[in-house]
Amino acid sequence: LHRIPSRGYSRRRRQYIRESMVSRRHQKHNMANRRFVLSACGCLAACLVDVSAFLPASISAGRNVFLSTSYISTSNSDRIYPNCWVLDMSSIGQDLLYQDQQAAMERRAIFEETLLSRKKTKELKAPKMKLKQPKSGTGFGGGASIVNPNVQLAAEQAKVVRREGVIRIDSALTPNLADKLRDYVLEQQTLAEVKTETDLGASQAFYGVENQRKSRCDLQLSLLKGGYAADGGVAVTASVDESDHVLADALQELLGQDGTLRHIYEELVTLKGEFYELAAVVTNPGSNRQQVHPDLPFRESAPLYVIFLALQDVDEAMGPTSFLLRTHTLKENTRFHDYSQKDDLLSSADCRISTLKKGDAVLFDARILHCGNANDLERGSTRALFNFSFRNPEITGDLGYAGSIRPGYFDMMNLGDMSDALIAYGNGEKEPFGKYGDGLRRPHL
Repeated sequence: LHRIPSRGYSRRRRQYIRESMVSRRHQKHNMANRRFVLSACGCLAACLVDVSAFLPASISAGRNVFLSTSYISTSNSDRIYPNCWVLDMSSIGQDLLYQDQQAAMERRAIFEETLLSRKKTKELKAPKMKLKQPKSGTGFGGGASIVNPNVQLAAEQAKVVRREGVIRIDSALTPNLADKLRDYVLEQQTLAEVKTETDLGASQAFYGVENQRKSRCDLQLSLLKGGYAADGGVAVTASVDESDHVLADALQELLGQDGTLRHIYEELVTLKGEFYELAAVVTNPGSNRQQVHPDLPFRESAPLYVIFLALQDVDEAMGPTSFLLRTHTLKENTRFHDYSQKDDLLSSADCRISTLKKGDAVLFDARILHCGNANDLERGSTRALFNFSFRNPEITGDLGYAGSIRPGYFDMMNLGDMSDALIAYGNGEKEPFGKYGDGLRRPHL
């Protein structure tokens, strides 16, 4: 008010003049901002016009190209800019928002790494099991009862999973078969890239929950011999050996009658456990560290048991998975989702890193807190994990987690069905999962 002469003006009049001056100043400032925004849009439009000059005439049709902003409505663009195309910038905004979200997640993941490092991280090792010998005189005729040692071992392993939330199982798959399965998985990845290069909409047929992560994907595998090459009923080419069904061979070694993982899954989910996931998780150098997370919302009983099986040696530079022991309980889940306690939980957690040898596996309760580490851009290399899971039949309803499996296989098979198919395969059936098809659509059984 000191700039307005007091003589001849009432206080109310001077207040009115001041507010008018401020209002005009704001209007001038806002108009300058609008001119800047429109000028920036004009620059972008000019760039697009230059780019469109290289497009075929059938696309550009001799029309200029403008960007749509909040000041230019696409609905009346023909009235404002006749003989022009107006492009919607909303998708650009969505992309920028997604990038910001990803950057925030990366920063949080790095911060969590510092929290977990406050306690020394140890390697996840396979526990040493002492199997009880049957007492003499308890079997038929007074002799010792005959107990399958693999069943005994599975019962002890299941106790560890229930207590710790995770267990390492060494040599679940033979090294030779792990090599073959890795080659097969990477071949499938190449086929998926070729098939989605020109049709992005087809990506859901090949990729699961990790589709959009940087340098990381999970391939939803087909149970048919030849994999993706057999999609849609296409006959497998002669280049595929008639006797070579790598995926069935691997499942036979793991889940067959005396497979290395068969009995522990029977112990945990019974033969009625639904086959919930079938995929391969592939990370390349440059993939970022994940935030610590459980795979699904908490349930009182374990809803899902998951396998990660190494198809090559996995060292620290390749981004092995870290598991926070005993965090699959209600108490730890509550702390994790309470932001006032979350960081303290991570700082004090018993974190184990799953560096593995080729053919080794980790089996974990999907409620446990875990995260994939970064695959180092310079020291890392491609890490491929065979991934499948079985669901606890006692847990009904939606799990709140869409597993990585082709839609046609969802809710179609349990461990008993898997066993029957593998028995048929052992008896000479060349296509043991033929009745389930390629998984792209639900079969008529």
